[in-house]
Amino acid sequence: MADSQTNLAWATLLDLTGTGPVHQRLARALRGAIRDGRLPTGSAVPPSRALAEELGCSRWVVTEAYGQLVTEGYLAARVGSATRVAWTPDVVSTPRPAHSRARTIAIRYDLAPGLPDLRAFPRRRWADSVAAVTRTVSVTDLGLPDPRGHLVARRTIADYLRRSRGAVAAADTVTICSGITDGVTRVARALRRLGVDAVAVEEPGWPRLRAAITGAGLSVRPVPVDRDGLEISALDGVRAVVVGAAHQFPSGAVLSPERRAALVRWARAVDGFVVEDDYDAEFRYDRRPIAAMQGLDPARVTLLGSVSKTLSPALGLGWLVAPGTLDLGAEAAPPVLDQLALAAFVDRGWYDAHLRAARRRFRARRDLLLAALAEAIPEGTVDGTAAGLHVLLHLPTGTDAGAVVRTAARAGLSLMALDDYRADRPATPTPVLVLGYGNLADVEIAPAVAALRKTLDRV
Repeated sequence: MADSQTNLAWATLLDLTGTGPVHQRLARALRGAIRDGRLPTGSAVPPSRALAEELGCSRWVVTEAYGQLVTEGYLAARVGSATRVAWTPDVVSTPRPAHSRARTIAIRYDLAPGLPDLRAFPRRRWADSVAAVTRTVSVTDLGLPDPRGHLVARRTIADYLRRSRGAVAAADTVTICSGITDGVTRVARALRRLGVDAVAVEEPGWPRLRAAITGAGLSVRPVPVDRDGLEISALDGVRAVVVGAAHQFPSGAVLSPERRAALVRWARAVDGFVVEDDYDAEFRYDRRPIAAMQGLDPARVTLLGSVSKTLSPALGLGWLVAPGTLDLGAEAAPPVLDQLALAAFVDRGWYDAHLRAARRRFRARRDLLLAALAEAIPEGTVDGTAAGLHVLLHLPTGTDAGAVVRTAARAGLSLMALDDYRADRPATPTPVLVLGYGNLADVEIAPAVAALRKTLDRV
C-alpha cells in the first residue's frame, strides 16, 4: 500500500500552478497532498531525479522541496532508503499514541545563511524615523506613489551610494524596489524588452535570483566561479550577467580587479549588461569594503542593493541604479512611508552607525565561530573571504553533506550544503557546508558547533 504511491501520476497529483519559485510551489503541492491524505503516512515519494524528469523541472527544485518538507516534519529521509511521508493527521475520532505522530522539529540553532542579526534591529531609532515622517508627510505624498520611488528616498539613496559604495548615482537613476529579487525581476523584464533572451548567473549562486530571471521569461546560463570570482571566459553566447562582485554568495570569492576590468570590456564588446548584486558588500572585516563595480561603467552596470542583510528582510526595501537604456516599466514601489522612514534613518546618520556596530559584532562572531570549528572539527577546513555573514566548511572527501544537513535538521540544527545552491547537482556530491552566523547569538556558537560535531559523528 505504502510503496504503491510511487506509481502515481505525479504530474497530475501535484498542482504547481500559482506564484513564487518552482521549488516553493512544489513544496506547497506536496504539503497539501500529505495533509489531505492523498499521500498517506509511510508512503514513498519518488527519487528526486525521477520526479524532476516527470515534472519537467531541475533535480535541484525537487531536492530543495524535499529538504524543506523534511525540515518541517512532513517527510523523513534516511541514507540508503526512500524518502517517506512522516506526517500523521491528528484525528480526534481515532486517537493515536503520542509517539506515533510526527511533529515539526523546532530549530534550536540556525546556522543557515541569509539573515542578519535580527536581535540587533534598531527598533527605537526605526520607530522614531517612522513617527517623524508620519507626522510631517505632506498630503500630496499620501496620494498615488511614483513607481520609481519617492524623490526624497531616491536622492538619499543616491547620496549614500556615492559616498559609501563609490557608485555613480543620482536621484533620477535610482529606483526604489522591495529587495534584490524584485530588482532582478525588474531588470530581467527590461532586458527582455531589449531582446535579451538569456542571462548568465554564478554557479553556485542564489536560487531566488535564477527563479526571478526565469520568471521574467528569460533562460539562465550557469557560469562557474573560482577564487577570483566569475569566470569571464565562460560568457560566450549571452549579453547579460548577474554577478556578486564584492562578495559572491556562497563561494565567498571577491571578483579580482583583472576580472572586473575584463567583465566591463566584455559588456562593451557584446553590447551587453552587467547586473551587480551588492547584497552584503558593507560587511568586510579585514579591510574597507570594496567599492561597487558600477562606478567603472554606469552605462553598462546596474547596481542592486537592499537592507535585507543590514537591517531586516521584513522591511522589504531595496534599490537599483540602472542606465537609461533600461526601461524598467512602471512596477509598484514599496509603501511611501517606509521609503521616507529609510531616508530619515539614513539622513540622521543612524544607518551608518548601525553598520559600524554590525561590522564589529560580526567580525567578533566570525572569529568565535572559526575558533569553535577548529577545536571541534579539526578535520574540516574553513574557506571564504573575511566578509559577509557566512563561511564555507570543507569536510573530508567522501562526506555526504546532504546527509549531514538532513540529519542535523532532525536534531534541531539548521544547515545548508554548498550543492543546495547549484542549478545542476554534480554527480559526486561536494563535501562542503555553508554556515551562516548572522542570526546566531554569540552564546549559541559553541553549542551549535557541538551539535554539528555530533551530527558528523552520526553520518
